Amino acid sequence: MDNFEEIKPEIDETEEVDALWISEDVRSFIYETAKWTKFLSIVGFVFSALIALSALSVGAIISTLSAVSPGNPLLKIGAPALTVFYLLIALLQFYPSLLLFKFSNAANQAVLFADQSSLSIAMGKLKSFFKFWGIITIIIIGFYAMIFISAIAIGLSAQS
Repeated sequence: MDNFEEIKPEIDETEEVDALWISEDVRSFIYETAKWTKFLSIVGFVFSALIALSALSVGAIISTLSAVSPGNPLLKIGAPALTVFYLLIALLQFYPSLLLFKFSNAANQAVLFADQSSLSIAMGKLKSFFKFWGIITIIIIGFYAMIFISAIAIGLSAQS
């Protein structure tokens, strides 16, 4: 990081330019962020793989559970439904990890080679990452609101 030279844009004073100037501090922040996002993306890939492997072993777990505890309510869901559920969770973990990995690679290339197009790609991947988690958060808040309203409605109808 120490061998970077600051790149100052050549701007004609009479022209109006929509350009950003990235200082050495910002470059070092992006470079360090790229390292951490690569780490987090690799951890996310590992967890996605473990969850997917767990999804493939749900049938064996369900059959063992039925022998040990035949009255378990988990048995009513069934192995195929649990397998699909686990695979969806693995996919929900894999996609943001992929976005972080792509951000990390593009950000490293942008910082190391002063490549503006790579920086644009990196920022696009980071935007997509936060947009994804924002949408997931909105969905979860919606589910909580529905559960809260349903609980109130059930409580009011039980009082009547």
